[in-house]
Amino acid sequence: MRLSLALVSFAAATLSAVPARAELVFFSSGRSLSITAHRLEGDSLVLTLRTGGEMVCEPAVVARFGPDEVPYPEPFAPVVPLAPIAAVPVSPYGAIIDRVSAEHGVDANLVRAVIQVESAYQERARSRKGAMGLMQLMPETARQYAVADPYDPTTNIEAGIRYLGSLLERLPVELALAAYNAGEAAVQRFHGIPPYPETRQYVARIMKLAGR
Repeated sequence: MRLSLALVSFAAATLSAVPARAELVFFSSGRSLSITAHRLEGDSLVLTLRTGGEMVCEPAVVARFGPDEVPYPEPFAPVVPLAPIAAVPVSPYGAIIDRVSAEHGVDANLVRAVIQVESAYQERARSRKGAMGLMQLMPETARQYAVADPYDPTTNIEAGIRYLGSLLERLPVELALAAYNAGEAAVQRFHGIPPYPETRQYVARIMKLAGR
């Protein structure tokens, strides 16, 4: 993908020899991740995650970087490295996803795709709108499912699957995904996928990752 002159200049000034430190990367989708470093490798941007491993993405999907002032405990053991953002990675949460998906009759591959698009498997991910954790639970959703710690992977996945499953009981899969992203009220108001570029891209990307 061709980068704008401004982005190339920004990359040259900030992405080379960046020391390890706590910072946030803000994506153009509104999501954010906590990282310790970032660098350019060819046309790709490599993000070093606080929980261990690296994630690769296109520089064009990054809006900006900023300091991360929220302290998190350092991991006691390395985690499975993340695959590039364009593919659903192998994750340490596979057993949880499979078990809870089976309990609620939800396609586990769909759940994996949702997690990849929502948080890129970063359990500390949080958005500007307040969505938290692997499945980016909004505060009201966390309260609805009595989630004490929305950043805990197990409870986050369980609540996210329950919520997604409740949407799938009432809506076709594409509309359920749109409701997960933009809210069920928006889907009802537009009688389909809302005409928001982010939501349309969100649905298309998850469907592709899930092999639908």
